[in-house]
Amino acid sequence: MFEFFNDITFANKELLWLFLIIPIIIAWYVWKNKLYHAELKVSSIDGFVGIKKSLKTRFRHILIVLRIFSVGLLIIVLARPQSRSSWKDVKTEGIDIVMALDISGSMLAKDFKPNRLEASKEVAQDFIDNRPNDRIGLVVFSGESFTQCPLTTDHAVIKNLFAGIRTGMVKDGTAIGNGLATAVTRVKDSKAKSKVVILLTDGVNNQGAVAPLTAAEIAKVFGIRVYTIGVGTIGKALAPIAMYPDGSYQFGYVDVNIDEKMLGEIANMTGAKYFRATDNDKLKDIYKEIDRLEKTIFEEKNFTNKAEHFLPFAICAALLLLLEFILKNKVYRSIP
Repeated sequence: MFEFFNDITFANKELLWLFLIIPIIIAWYVWKNKLYHAELKVSSIDGFVGIKKSLKTRFRHILIVLRIFSVGLLIIVLARPQSRSSWKDVKTEGIDIVMALDISGSMLAKDFKPNRLEASKEVAQDFIDNRPNDRIGLVVFSGESFTQCPLTTDHAVIKNLFAGIRTGMVKDGTAIGNGLATAVTRVKDSKAKSKVVILLTDGVNNQGAVAPLTAAEIAKVFGIRVYTIGVGTIGKALAPIAMYPDGSYQFGYVDVNIDEKMLGEIANMTGAKYFRATDNDKLKDIYKEIDRLEKTIFEEKNFTNKAEHFLPFAICAALLLLLEFILKNKVYRSIP
C-alpha cells in the first residue's frame, strides 16, 4: 500500500497549495460557533449534574469534519494524482569470437602451472564464462589446424570440448598461418557487428601452407580483429625435448622463442593488440583486458506509461458530501 503512494505524482502540483484553505475553514467554524452560543448565568449547576450528553451532542462537530475531508479530497482530485510505470526494451547483440589455440608439444613447457596448455585452457574457460551473450568457437592448431567447435552460444558444450584438448591430436609443429586462416573461415560470414579472433601461441611459424600475414590480410578484409597472445617466460623454460616410446616426454631447459614481431603485425593490421604472457597471472590479466575491449552491444529503449488515479478520491469526496447533506438535513437540521 505504502509503495503505491511512493509512486504517486501530481500533474498539477501547484494546486496542492489549496490545502491552506483548510485552516481558514477551521478558523471560520470556530469563530462562527462562538458567535452562535449564548451565555446563561445560574446560581448553581447542581441541577445539571448527572445529565449525560446525547450522541447528537457528542458528534455535533461531525459536519465540519466531513466538510474538511471532502474539501481535502477535492483538492487532491484537482491536482490529478498519477502513477508512472516504466519498462525497458533491451536488445542484446553479442560478439562472435573464435579462439585459436596452439597445441604443439612446446605448450607442455612448465613455465606456467601446470603447463602452458593447461593454463591457457583454464583461463580461456573463465573468459567464456564472462561472455554469456557471445557466440564462441574453438580452433586448435600445431602442424595442422582444425575446428574443435564452431560458433555456438552453448558455452557448456565448448567448455566440455576444452577438456579433451591435448598435444598430439595432430602432427606436431607450429602452423600459425593455418590456425589463423581456419579461425577466420569460421567467423568471416558472421552477421555480427563485431567479429574477433583470439590467437594464442608460444612459438614461431614453421609449418603450414598459409603464411600468417596472408591470413591476417584476409581477416582485415572481412573486418575481423585478431588479438594475438604470445605465451612463454623470458629466457629459458623447462620444455619437452624428446618423446619416449610410451608417449611421455623428456624435459630440458630450452630458449623461449616467440615471433613477437609477426604477432604484433597481425594484431596491428587488423586493428587489435598483441600481448605477451609470461606467467599465469599475466595471462589472466590479458584475457580480462580483451574482455574490457570487446564489449557486448546493448540497445535500450525506455517506455513510460502514466495512469490517472483521481477517481477514487472523487468518489470518496462525493460520498462524504452526501453524508454531510443527509446529516445536516435529517439529524442536525436547524430551524430558520
